[in-house]
Amino acid sequence: MDESPNTQGESLAPLLQKAFGFPSFRPNQEAVCRAAIAGQDVLLVMPTGSGKSLCYQLPALARGGTALVISPLIALMDDQASKLAKLGLKVARVHSGLDRMTSRQSCRDYLSGGLQFMFIAPERLRVPGFAEMLAKRKPSLVAIDEAHCISQWGHDFRPDYRMLGQHLPALRPAPVIALTATATPIVQNDIVDQLRLLEPARFIRGFRRENLAIEVVEVPRPGRPQLTRELLQDPGRRPAIVYAPTRKEAEQLARDLSQLFPAAAYHAGLESEKRERVQKAFVDSSLEVVVATIAFGMGIDKPDVRTIIRTALPASIEAYYQEIGRAGRDGKPSRTILMHSYADLRMHEYFFERDYPPVETLEAISQQLRREPQPKEALRQALDMDPELFDRALEKLAIHGGAAIDSMEDASEDGKDWRQSYITQLEQKEAQLALVRRYAETPQCRMRALVRHFGDFADSKRPCGQCDFCAPKQCIAQRFRPITKAEQQTVYALVETIRHAKIQSIGRLHKLLFPTEIMTRDDFEDLVGAMAAAGLVLVEDATFEEADKTILYRKVTLTREGYKLNERTPVELLLTDRTDEREPAKPKRQRSPKRKTPPANAGLKAGATIALPPSPQDAELEEQLRAWRLAEAKKLGRPAFFVFGDRTLRAIVQARPATLEELLAVEGIGPAKAEMFGQSVLQICRSNPPIPGKSRHLKGES
Repeated sequence: MDESPNTQGESLAPLLQKAFGFPSFRPNQEAVCRAAIAGQDVLLVMPTGSGKSLCYQLPALARGGTALVISPLIALMDDQASKLAKLGLKVARVHSGLDRMTSRQSCRDYLSGGLQFMFIAPERLRVPGFAEMLAKRKPSLVAIDEAHCISQWGHDFRPDYRMLGQHLPALRPAPVIALTATATPIVQNDIVDQLRLLEPARFIRGFRRENLAIEVVEVPRPGRPQLTRELLQDPGRRPAIVYAPTRKEAEQLARDLSQLFPAAAYHAGLESEKRERVQKAFVDSSLEVVVATIAFGMGIDKPDVRTIIRTALPASIEAYYQEIGRAGRDGKPSRTILMHSYADLRMHEYFFERDYPPVETLEAISQQLRREPQPKEALRQALDMDPELFDRALEKLAIHGGAAIDSMEDASEDGKDWRQSYITQLEQKEAQLALVRRYAETPQCRMRALVRHFGDFADSKRPCGQCDFCAPKQCIAQRFRPITKAEQQTVYALVETIRHAKIQSIGRLHKLLFPTEIMTRDDFEDLVGAMAAAGLVLVEDATFEEADKTILYRKVTLTREGYKLNERTPVELLLTDRTDEREPAKPKRQRSPKRKTPPANAGLKAGATIALPPSPQDAELEEQLRAWRLAEAKKLGRPAFFVFGDRTLRAIVQARPATLEELLAVEGIGPAKAEMFGQSVLQICRSNPPIPGKSRHLKGES
């Protein structure tokens, strides 16, 4: 084992060279390593591809002993363990994909001190005696990868990850390093709280991409395929990745593009062999463009991607940042284009309202719960509620502490105040969507806004100089036109109004200057944005309180150059050319949409879609899956919905997946569920083969 170096002065370069073959650190790595080696807890937020893994691996070797690495995905765990083993390091893994003998040997090696790295899945800590075994021989360091999974505000909330904080005290005094590529300040704070980190050193670094030019362009949905074709005609803009919102759109656009240059679709519904062929062809450059859903890109390290195009508004800024981060990893100039319109917002609102039932629906269930457990189905029938809505609402109620569900699917009251927790989560989900919308619509430096979003405030003051806000003349998707004389007069009037009337809200300014809407709100905001790009005004997001609600608005303040402006000063601005980009019948701009409050009996089955009765074969498969689910839930000591809910169970029956890829395409089945339960589910489905001619219903991706 390597002895711990003097971190105050001694160079870490010899250990870095000896263990990993690197002549020097990447930016920001060394400071993180020194903090962890010194025994300090660490929260590290750095983008994918910036070298996060080394920030726990090098300290682990420097401190000696065994480092415990907790990782949420088997594939990620196996990849990291394999790379360390190839370096000659002593590594073991314990997860559900390994046989019992291998796992037992790994535990023996851990207890004997024969390992340098021990990788485990978070679910292993629920296995009786496993956490106690780890505590018998304290690790030298605990690394928690993909730490955003711990937070209920993260985009991949995992209940088992959220329980990690209860196990860490038994592993102390080992320092804990939590690593993630996507965590906003609210998620960062939640990670620290849930893991009970001890005055951690926080490193939020590396989010600025100097070579990446970002464009955001408003385009109606029907016009996006044509614009994509135009953008990628230039060979210098390829290789490229195009992200489409659904599989159907990905396949159609790939067919269109393949008539011009080598292109193919990639999504989770394809057979694994085909996906591997597409991925390999793209990496070796025989394929120039991949049109994909969100399933593509994880783990792909193709350095020369010149363009990333997203043909719909993303669900979160975090997801968007990960996607565009796959461009220009070779350091050469690259460009990203985000297309959006009001229709995208409506689509996201639909999915949000589907997946997060109203508080009143959870309240109706909560009022029916008693201390004595009741059969779940009897409870649903008493409420006369749509089955799918009931399942989603009861699951949310249990997650937030308002219900207890045992392995027999009996529900009882849990006694905790679930309301505020659930309401806070609803507000956070709505805020994520509002942030995406404001990012698309607010005139600002795109890169600076992203850096600030992730909490790197030290690097968020400098504009990038190459996005559509900073350098409109360099845009390839946006079209601009010079200002008209009438618009020039509006600029003078706007400056005078702000200077003398002290009005700062964009909405109030528009109403004051155009009470009869000679200039629409959209065109007015475009004009204000052009003034911001020219350095005449500063546009910022702001809030005020109204009837106990926080209302978002945009305020406009004059810059030093703006105060100097008068009618004798010529104004040269570039405005967005909307001659053929405006979507027909687009609603006026509104405040961020608020959820309508439904009546107390919201979700009753009277308005539900009528389902056809299942066939005898489907009923048999469903019965077998329910029996297996019940047994699995008992074994884990968890409610059945932890395995998966009724809605997902019925979707499996309809799809009858034959492969892991097909199982992943079923709504409600993600990588973690597939890893934990996939083989068992597939075996049951194989014993109930599909009826000839019966179609499979797989989920779409959004």
